Amino acid sequence: MESSIAWIDDIRMLTVNLDDNVNVLQSQEQPIIYWLTEEKFIHTKIEQWVDKHTVKIRFFEDIPLGENLRLLWAQESIPIYPRDIVRNPWFDEQYATDDVILGATCSLHATTFSLWAPTAISVTLYLNNKKEILSRQNRGVWSTTISGDYHGYSYEYELNINGTLVRVNDPYAKALLPNSEKGVVVDFSRLNNLVKNSDRPYVKNLQDSIIYELHVRDATIQKESGVINRGKFLGLTEFQTKTTNGASTGITYIKELGCTHVQLLPINDFARINELQPLETYNWGYDPLFFQVPEGSYSVSPNDPFSRIMECKKMINSFHEADLSVILDVVYNHVFIMEDSPFDKIVPGYYFRYHSDGSLSNGTGVGNDLATERKMVRKFILDTIDFWLTEYHVDGFRFDLMGAMDIETINDIQQRCERESPPIMLLGEGWDLPTALPSDKKATSANSVKLNGIRFFNDYFRDTLKGNLFEVSDVGYINGKGRYIERLNFLVSGSVLEEYGEPFVTEVNQTINYVECHDNHTLWDRLLITNSQEREIVRKKMHQLATGLVLLSQGVPFIHAGQEWYRTKNGVENSYISNDEINKLDWRKRELEKENIEFIKKLISIRKKHPVFRLTNKQDIRKRYYPLQTPQPVFGYALIGDCEDIAVYANPTNESYKIQLPSAGTWEVSASNSHDKQKAITKGEFTIISPFELIVYKKARY
Repeated sequence: MESSIAWIDDIRMLTVNLDDNVNVLQSQEQPIIYWLTEEKFIHTKIEQWVDKHTVKIRFFEDIPLGENLRLLWAQESIPIYPRDIVRNPWFDEQYATDDVILGATCSLHATTFSLWAPTAISVTLYLNNKKEILSRQNRGVWSTTISGDYHGYSYEYELNINGTLVRVNDPYAKALLPNSEKGVVVDFSRLNNLVKNSDRPYVKNLQDSIIYELHVRDATIQKESGVINRGKFLGLTEFQTKTTNGASTGITYIKELGCTHVQLLPINDFARINELQPLETYNWGYDPLFFQVPEGSYSVSPNDPFSRIMECKKMINSFHEADLSVILDVVYNHVFIMEDSPFDKIVPGYYFRYHSDGSLSNGTGVGNDLATERKMVRKFILDTIDFWLTEYHVDGFRFDLMGAMDIETINDIQQRCERESPPIMLLGEGWDLPTALPSDKKATSANSVKLNGIRFFNDYFRDTLKGNLFEVSDVGYINGKGRYIERLNFLVSGSVLEEYGEPFVTEVNQTINYVECHDNHTLWDRLLITNSQEREIVRKKMHQLATGLVLLSQGVPFIHAGQEWYRTKNGVENSYISNDEINKLDWRKRELEKENIEFIKKLISIRKKHPVFRLTNKQDIRKRYYPLQTPQPVFGYALIGDCEDIAVYANPTNESYKIQLPSAGTWEVSASNSHDKQKAITKGEFTIISPFELIVYKKARY
């Protein structure tokens, strides 16, 4: 690149950076823009000198981008390239388009290649060994249609951009060679003849959902899983898998547990894994490379660009056959390395968010923030959502760091998903991150009133039960002898009733209740830190209290895979690139903890059986939810059903307490983590709650 450069930073404004050896200070001439392709001149005038090497120059007519321009000034010929202008609203007005289909669209007879690159001088397609020149269309789109059958051909683009020739993969690629080497043309109609999409499971109301978070590799990588295709998409298509001792594993176990939705950590193409030697390294998947291609390391045949597609479809079909809906964890807030991404190579400076001083925004903490508020970034996200819905039949999306995304984009996604049936689950992390986007435009929980139907991870619920996430020695209700009991009525009733606290979200159908996820310590590892002095059986009962309250609260419950058998990662807090020994689901532990698994299954079945645990609005909650008088720190509440009443009590201490039931009569124990009460019946008005007991009573009304 030449040392002196003129940058288009604003409408009709250049910022010229002059090399030390260039001397135009004494020139009486005004600089002139020379448009090479049209052989015409555009007159300018000097606006201001910033310093002896930088000058602002104003020109007098619009200059179309993507043209070969030079600034002629005092015997100097200086190249002109676009820079900050791509982030000016004018740029979207001039070049953004919703109408065009981008990517490679393939049939038996021809393939059309389309790329949005408004600032490029030229675009060349390399299709295997064939070279084709794309032509510029309206609004910065380049395209060509090539006759013939190119299904399975690799391709990439070469762009002349800012004075440099750049090779780049298509961000809209639907298939890839191993390790994202090149994009591959795919005709999905031919693949769909081999693997047909299954029907989605019937879901009457998303408030009935119970989410189980799972990593594809973790789920079956252990030998004891009894799975043949361990750590792969196909590993989650194998039914009736068992340990050597006969305990169910894999997809069969998940179905037996009773959850309704499986939430998969990212399964689109991501970095840090050699897809040809996948066991050498590990990654959760939050280092996204290509958003419309399944990850190759999860395929049994990563060299075959179509195998990963069909295997991924088979996995989703298998979940559907097991009556499990599939939520994809998607990362539309950043890319792995901005400078290496096709986005920044194709339209430098456009796809990412910057502060007003020109510095790169990094609210995500990983080096870059996608500018979701820009029209063609939003289009890419919406096109990607549409693709996974139509081509893979997924059932929901979990948005990583959703608070770094803008409200309009999330609402547009919601509108697209409303066209599907059954309803699509949308949830995300609604934290207010320090990204260069105004707070009133961020998709945060504080803005939930503008995001109807979008669910948010309730970190207030999490921290109340086990202690502040960012203070590892902090304790909460279940491990701190009832600390924060004053918050529980608010949380258990759905985190929305003003009479119990400041609402976390606007409606009860927006809260995701959880105490553990893939991030940070597992609950068991946290208890080993905060309650190391306690006996193991006590820590297990604390754990049962936490998971039980998640399952018995208003809102949608969320369980981390293995949480139901006290999953440990050996104390590793952030295991995103740790090894399989740390991250695997330990099916041997599943065998050892059958009793607790049965307790969790029982709570799930109670939740499913009784609609009062799945109320859908504040009015019904006020009508049916009643706090109970209890000796503190015992917590209790009642739910008034149409035909029966439910009472739930939790005791976070090592003492027994006498408690008064909501009314006199016959109360049947539906579930308890105390052995001597699991099938008990209490007659009268009083009963005893044991140390660290969680108990659910039911009383029929005749």
